[in-house]
Amino acid sequence: MNQGLQNLETSSFYVMLMAYTLCMLFYWAWIGTKKELMGQFATYLTIIGLLANTLAIILRMIIAGRPPLSNSFEFLLTFVWGIVSVYLFIEYRYKLRFLGAFVMPVTFLILMFIIMSMGPEERLAQAVPPALKSKWLTFHVVTAMFAYGAFAISFGLGIMYLLKLSEEGKGKQANPQGIISRFPALDTLDELSYKVIGFAFPLLTLCIITGAIWANYAWGTYWSWDPKETWSLITWIIYAAYLHARLMYGWKGKRAAWMTVLGFAAVLFTFFGVNYFLPGLHSYANSSLIMAG
Repeated sequence: MNQGLQNLETSSFYVMLMAYTLCMLFYWAWIGTKKELMGQFATYLTIIGLLANTLAIILRMIIAGRPPLSNSFEFLLTFVWGIVSVYLFIEYRYKLRFLGAFVMPVTFLILMFIIMSMGPEERLAQAVPPALKSKWLTFHVVTAMFAYGAFAISFGLGIMYLLKLSEEGKGKQANPQGIISRFPALDTLDELSYKVIGFAFPLLTLCIITGAIWANYAWGTYWSWDPKETWSLITWIIYAAYLHARLMYGWKGKRAAWMTVLGFAAVLFTFFGVNYFLPGLHSYANSSLIMAG
């Protein structure tokens, strides 16, 4: 039975990969051709990908007999789920389908990273090291999943804002029929980015707090200035500075957009850069835990 579930999980993963890849291409085709059918196909494929993503996570839980949050493959699977879930909510709530063209490439690159760097054996459910047998691990990684997913959305909004600003800066030379001219207004992009970060920042704070509690359980200390802990704090400081500057000094527009890009770059380095280039307590191995933050 376990083998059958593993085969079904693998099939779900590849359905998810195909759906997310195709939806990215359809989002690009939609903004290029202005054909509404292309946009509808893109959204439907994103939903199909999310369903397959959800099924893969559920099957991993059944197979492993635990939350699927204990190695790099499992966290990336849930990271992608967080990105797409938040994105679909934004698309539905704010009718912002353009965002998919900038967010789905992030999920595509994460999945390509899995395909290129992890063999089949690294994707199998594995025994959990004693240090990971704590309920705080689940709280820690779930908060990271939604926080990082929302930060990916703010990154996409920041890129859209900068492109729109650049196009409007051309004045009469701007193409009124161009793709960028069809983006939402600058104020809309800026305000939505602020709301998304306002949602994600408390989750990132909880991620760090639960990580500290878990670290005390696993290693007997709440904070050890491990590279992962340090870069998680740097990421937190960047987004805290964004919110502080906006609330206290009225930072909006271009400066705020660049901070969303910088913040997500820190998120990516916290996950990929630290885990693969700066060894520490949180680096068990590529196939073992890569802690969220």
